[in-house]
Amino acid sequence: MRILGIDPGSANTGWGIIEDKSGTLKLIDCGVIRPKNKGKDNFADRISFIYKTLLEIIAYYKPEEAGIEQVFTAKNALTALKLGQARGVAVAACANFDIPIFDYAPTSVKKALVGVGRADKEQVAFMIGKILNVNVKQFRLDTTDALAIAICHSSMRKFYSVTSK
Repeated sequence: MRILGIDPGSANTGWGIIEDKSGTLKLIDCGVIRPKNKGKDNFADRISFIYKTLLEIIAYYKPEEAGIEQVFTAKNALTALKLGQARGVAVAACANFDIPIFDYAPTSVKKALVGVGRADKEQVAFMIGKILNVNVKQFRLDTTDALAIAICHSSMRKFYSVTSK
């Protein structure tokens, strides 16, 4: 099972693809989508760039399911609106390929990986390194957040399969 994790943002959208083979998780690829010249670009151009890049990633790696972080409460309404729009294009990109989408609150993701819903990003990154057996120092925190969402989804899908029987 290939799982895409997405940490949406209008300036930086983290993404990560993992593969779950019989409970063993393997990193396939990951990165950050960063629209060029963010300060000078039209917001619509940034959102379009994120959407088109996600379409390319999905077409290339062919994930079977996706986990996307829910919008959290932002410091101001405009920031929350922009984050929601970035999340919307991520959902649309997955829907374009008929990929089932699962939403996760940031606290749920942190609790699934670290055991504490208020863990900091560095603690989450550390656990990503241990779980996937990779050196996370080369990854941006947006990337490790996306991988955390993918790993959380991998764990939750096992839970759902057991509880639905």
